[in-house]
Amino acid sequence: MLFSPSRFVASSARTHTTRPFRSCPPGLSSRPINSRSYTSPSHSTLPNSRADFRIPKYARRSLYFAGTLGVLYFADTEFNASSVTRNLRTFWTCAMIALDYKLNFTPELSDQIPALHARVADLVYDLFTSNGGLYIKIGQAFANNAALMPAPMQEKFAKLFDDAPQVAYSVVDKVFRREFGRPPAGPDGVFEVFEERAAASASIAQVHRAKLKPEDGGHWVAVKIQKPDVGKQVEWDLGAYRIVMWIYEKYIFDMPVYFTVDFICDHLRRELDFELEAKNAQETAHFVAAEPRLADKVYVPKVFPALSTKKVMVAEWIDGVRLSDRRAIRALMGEGPPADAPALPARGPLKGGVKWIMNTMVELFSAQIFDWGWVHCDPHPGNIFVRQHPRHPGRPQFVLLDHGLYVRLPRPFQRQYATLWKGLMTLDYAQVEAVATEWGIGETGLFASATLMRPVRLRRRRDRNQGTGESEQRTRWDQMSEYERSVQLKERLRKFLTDTDKIPKELIFVGRNMRIVQGNNQQYGSPVNRIRITGWWASRSLAANPSLTFTERLREYRKYLGFLLAMSTLDLAFFVTRVRQWIQGLIGLKGEGFEDELERTMRGLAKTNFGIEITQGAFEG
Repeated sequence: MLFSPSRFVASSARTHTTRPFRSCPPGLSSRPINSRSYTSPSHSTLPNSRADFRIPKYARRSLYFAGTLGVLYFADTEFNASSVTRNLRTFWTCAMIALDYKLNFTPELSDQIPALHARVADLVYDLFTSNGGLYIKIGQAFANNAALMPAPMQEKFAKLFDDAPQVAYSVVDKVFRREFGRPPAGPDGVFEVFEERAAASASIAQVHRAKLKPEDGGHWVAVKIQKPDVGKQVEWDLGAYRIVMWIYEKYIFDMPVYFTVDFICDHLRRELDFELEAKNAQETAHFVAAEPRLADKVYVPKVFPALSTKKVMVAEWIDGVRLSDRRAIRALMGEGPPADAPALPARGPLKGGVKWIMNTMVELFSAQIFDWGWVHCDPHPGNIFVRQHPRHPGRPQFVLLDHGLYVRLPRPFQRQYATLWKGLMTLDYAQVEAVATEWGIGETGLFASATLMRPVRLRRRRDRNQGTGESEQRTRWDQMSEYERSVQLKERLRKFLTDTDKIPKELIFVGRNMRIVQGNNQQYGSPVNRIRITGWWASRSLAANPSLTFTERLREYRKYLGFLLAMSTLDLAFFVTRVRQWIQGLIGLKGEGFEDELERTMRGLAKTNFGIEITQGAFEG
C-alpha cells in the first residue's frame, strides 16, 4: 500500500473532529471518553453549590413563617383580646388531657389513676385562671358539680374565685367615650365625681363609685363597667367550650355532657348585656314589693336606665356588710365582738341575729323558685349585703346585688318541681318517680337526694322489708380498683341521665341556686331549717295555684295539712341538732350544724352509691 500524506492528514482531521483523544500514561489503554460523563473542573462542585443555595432559601422561608406568626400574634393580642391565643391554649390543654387519659386510664395502671386525676385538675385549673374572663364563669359552673368529681378536682375547683385585676382608668375612659360620647367625669362628663380606682373587680366587669350631677339627683351610685376584652372574647370562648364538650362526649369520654351547652351559652351571653341586667333588677324589685313576707325585709338597689348601656350600668350605691365577711356580719347582728364590725349603727347591733338573715335568704329564693318563676342564679355571699333598715333603725335589711344571671321558669316546670319537693317531704315514692320519669331521669333515690342535698331513701311498698344492702355495696366499692370504680361511676351516671332530651335545662341553674343557699346557711352554723322552709313554699304554691278548681283546691289543702304533719319529724331532728350544737358551744367545742350533718351523710351516700370520696365542704356555696 502506498503512503499518502494527504490522505493521512484528512483522516486525522476526521478523527479529531468526531472522536477526541487524550494521552494516556504508558500501560493504559487509550479509550474514547464519553462526552456525557466528562465534567469540567468548573462544574465539579455543582451539587454542593445547589445545597449552598438551598440553605438561605429555607432560612428565608422560616423567617417569613416566623414573621407571619409574629404579625398574627400581635394582631390577635392588640385587636382581638388574645382570643385566638386563648383558644389555642384551650385546645392544647384539652388534647393533653385526652391523650393522658387514653394512655394512662387503663386497668394495668389503676394505682396511678389518682395521680392522673391530679394532673388533669392542675391543667384545667391553670387553663381557667390563665384565660380568665368567661372561663372563670365556666369554671364556677364546673365547681358547682365538683362533688361528683375526683377529689383532686374538688379541691382545685373550690379555689376558683371571681376576683380579678382591674383594668386601667384609661381603658374605662375609652369605654365611656364609646358608650356615651363623653368622659366619666369633668365639665362634659357623665358624673360630677368619678373615683378612678375600682371599688371591686370581677372576671367580666368592675365597679366604680361615682356621684351623679345635681340635675340627676346628686346621689352616690355604683357604676358597673364591662371589661372591653370580654366582649371580643365571648363568642370565641363559647365556641371553644362548645367544640370541647362535643368532642369529649362523642369521641373521648362517651358521657352525656353536650345537652346543656346551648342553654348555658345563651345565659352567659345574657349576663354580658347590662341593659338586660338593669331590667332584671327592676323586675325583681317588682316581685319583692308584691310579696308581703319579703317587701320590708329585702331591698334591690335602684337602677338608672337612662345612664345604662349594654356595657355600663348605673345603680344606687349601698353601704353595708357583705355576707361573705362572716366576722363582720356576726358583729353587726350582735353575735360577735363589736370590733369586727366595720361600722356599727348608732343604736348598736341589729335585731334578729344571723337566723333572721338566713331565714330571709331561704324565703327569698324559695319564693323565686316556687311563686315567681324568676330565679337569681348567682346568690353567692359576695352578692348579698346586710345593712341597717333606712326606715326602721335597729332592724336589718337584706340587699340583693348582681342581677345579670336569671332564669325564667315555665309554669309547668314550677308545678313539677313543687310536686317533687312535696313528694320528697312526705316520702311519696309515686310522686317523685312520676316527676323523675317525665324528666328522663333514672335512679330516683339518688335524684331525690341530689334535690334535697340530703340522703333520701325511697322504696316501693314491696321493697320495704328488704334490707338496704348499703354495707354490702360499700364493701364492693372498697374492694374495687380505681379503674373499676371509675367505670362503675360512669355507668351509674349514664343510668341517671336516661334521656337528656327530656331533662329541663332550668334544673342546671335552679340546682346552682339551691347549693349556694345551702352553703350560705352551712357557713353560719345552720341557724334555720332550710329544707323545711323550702318545702313549705313548695307545698304552699301548689295549694294556692290560681288555676285550680274548688274541689282541686280542697284536695291540695288536705295534702298541705298532711305535709305539715310530716314536717314535725324534720323539725324534731333540727331541734335536737341545735340543742346539741348549743351544748357543744358551751363547753368550748365547735358544734356540728344541721347542714354539716347533711353533708356528712351525703358524703356517705356518695361513697355507697358512686364509690367516690367527697371532700369536706364540697357542698358549700
